[in-house]
Amino acid sequence: MKFFKWLYPGIGIKRWVTLAAFGMSLMIVVALTAIKTIARHNLLLSSFALALLIVGIFLVYTAMKNIVRTFVRALMPATGEDLAHIVYESRKRGYLSRGPRIVVVGGGTGLSVLLSGLKLHTSNLTAIVTVTDTGGSSGRLRDELDVLPPGDIRSCLVALADAEPLIRDLFQYRFEDGSGLKGHSFGNLFITAMTMVTGDFERAIKESSKVLAIRGRVIPSTLTQVSLVAEFSDGKTVEGETDITAYNVSNKKPIQRVSLKPADCQAAEEALEAIENAELIVLGPGSLYTSVLPNLMIKDIFEKILEADAHKVYVVNAMTQPGETEKYSVYDHVEALISHTDPRIIDTCFVNTQPVPDELVAKYKEQDSFPAILDIDKIRERGYEVVTGEMLKLDGQVRHDPLKLAKLIVDYYHRKTADLNNGKR
Repeated sequence: MKFFKWLYPGIGIKRWVTLAAFGMSLMIVVALTAIKTIARHNLLLSSFALALLIVGIFLVYTAMKNIVRTFVRALMPATGEDLAHIVYESRKRGYLSRGPRIVVVGGGTGLSVLLSGLKLHTSNLTAIVTVTDTGGSSGRLRDELDVLPPGDIRSCLVALADAEPLIRDLFQYRFEDGSGLKGHSFGNLFITAMTMVTGDFERAIKESSKVLAIRGRVIPSTLTQVSLVAEFSDGKTVEGETDITAYNVSNKKPIQRVSLKPADCQAAEEALEAIENAELIVLGPGSLYTSVLPNLMIKDIFEKILEADAHKVYVVNAMTQPGETEKYSVYDHVEALISHTDPRIIDTCFVNTQPVPDELVAKYKEQDSFPAILDIDKIRERGYEVVTGEMLKLDGQVRHDPLKLAKLIVDYYHRKTADLNNGKR
């Protein structure tokens, strides 16, 4: 019988069960005799009974504590953490698992920054990431080994990671020496190696997700090798993300339109499922033409977002980007987004109104980057709701603050959900 397995030697349960049984027996005996003792007004016997009761309670407490500790040690990993911390983390995971189903679409630093904030509110989080990167370590791996560029995928995995800081730092580590390794990040090499071992880029991401113990999912927008193509105002057409930025910087010609090659590439099936089940879809923040729009150029993803019942928001960049959005206002960002797709692609725009300090403005001016002009009324005139607020983290550079932005987005979701439940539109 399975019951007798508990009597196997070495389990460490029998002694504590026996101690608990003895303590309970002692308490029962005291309880049964307490009434007679009190009725006889025997102070000595009453004091003795009380002492036995305290001893019984102590024995039961000690036994139960050690039984629980035995189970915890057997069922939980040997992390060295105390039971209270383990219980707290378990409760937190339970809370996060009941959070809203959020899909974030984009790439680059902006996407990973937002994910690191949203993971504190929900574990039902999916990042759909662009795979058009042709520069740096990702571009080299793409050209030499014919794999999808892993750089943006890696950054999102690390942003969602619950693993030890050492593991996260390892994935972000970039080699500074070595003729073949210099410039590569360990995480990019790990995902590439896993792709070679499994023969499947999607599976490589899932296995890497397990190593990093991420909250949520990271999915490439497509599993097809695609290139970004840009048409400039002078009629010039340039292929490749890196070459597009370089041409714009050197010739100062604005981008008129971007597309993908091949144009009929298929979306990853899991990306479409995530969008269909989403309660909130977030576009950006990140490079408009090379991080956000490439995902929307995939017909399946674009159409699925239009069909989705989820709230759809666009986080507008706080600063213009050299080679992409020079001299853009916040409205120009929105206009470029909807002119490439459809006015129904978003419902609400999130716009930062936190001032950028003069010293940072001067620093970014040297890079031909400026705070985006806040022509918010023009966005509202197009029929979109605008959520404004202080969304920046100013620590020597201008970036969205993951905590501030995530809270604004989640508060917006709860407000919209409450309005729907109350019959408002």
